[in-house]
Amino acid sequence: MRLGALLRPLAAALLLQWGLSSATAAGAGASTAAGGGLAVPEAMQAITVEERLGASIDPELRFRDHQGRDVRLGDLLQGDKPVLLTLNYYGCATLCSVQLNGVVAGLRELDWTAGDEFRIVTVSIDPDDDVELARTKRLAYLDSYGRGEAVDWHFLVGEQSQIQALAAQVGFGYRYDPVQDQYAHAAAVMLLAPDATVARYLYGVQYSARDLRFGLMEAAAGRVGSVADRLILSCFHYDAALGRYGVFAQGIMRLGGAVGVLVLASLGIVLWRQELLPKGRATDAAPTELTS
Repeated sequence: MRLGALLRPLAAALLLQWGLSSATAAGAGASTAAGGGLAVPEAMQAITVEERLGASIDPELRFRDHQGRDVRLGDLLQGDKPVLLTLNYYGCATLCSVQLNGVVAGLRELDWTAGDEFRIVTVSIDPDDDVELARTKRLAYLDSYGRGEAVDWHFLVGEQSQIQALAAQVGFGYRYDPVQDQYAHAAAVMLLAPDATVARYLYGVQYSARDLRFGLMEAAAGRVGSVADRLILSCFHYDAALGRYGVFAQGIMRLGGAVGVLVLASLGIVLWRQELLPKGRATDAAPTELTS
């Protein structure tokens, strides 16, 4: 393996560390502002996400997909691929649209396509959403995604009991506001392992390709992604306070130490071979003894 190929993951990690410093500071400032001591109305206290890491999703929950077919949720969640799950509603023109646009923006920067290494499932939290609206929304987001219509992204609708059961299992809180005729809810995506257990949460309305890639890799327990991806992931850790991945200094030090050992070993081999080469040539050039 060439030295350049070994050094590229370390260089990428160091560049990402430099680029993440300002974003991390901004996220910390936003968290401080959000927790400034303002009283939260009782009606809004349900609008949160209670992380249920390791929780299993009931495979017998039933929904209808964008083609009107009855769907057993377990058939979409279980298999050999991690699943990116979002809970939204299709009549929402504000937060849901902003969040799903953010998901699509991150997916466009990801060199994986839904259906290859992972699957996407979007479930409406509004029991009044119908199949036609799910189909229309799916076509709109697939057009923005730009990877064709064969993408493995399912838009589901269902009965209130099924929606509430799924939301409870992933800890997703929401509440209907009859005055505004809207659903108040948090902005988060859930990453599920191939065995339909909750593996990771990502928060906000923007999702970087790096966070999506690392989250899916962790959800799949390393079964997706290249060796270089796994090396770079070792330099990051999931920051639960920010809901994203941050640089892990000890990981970078370990990777840098491993690369340093490989560099020194490679240099030693080169010097050893150069030391042996003249001796070999001298032996080859020595005259042979003539016999009578």
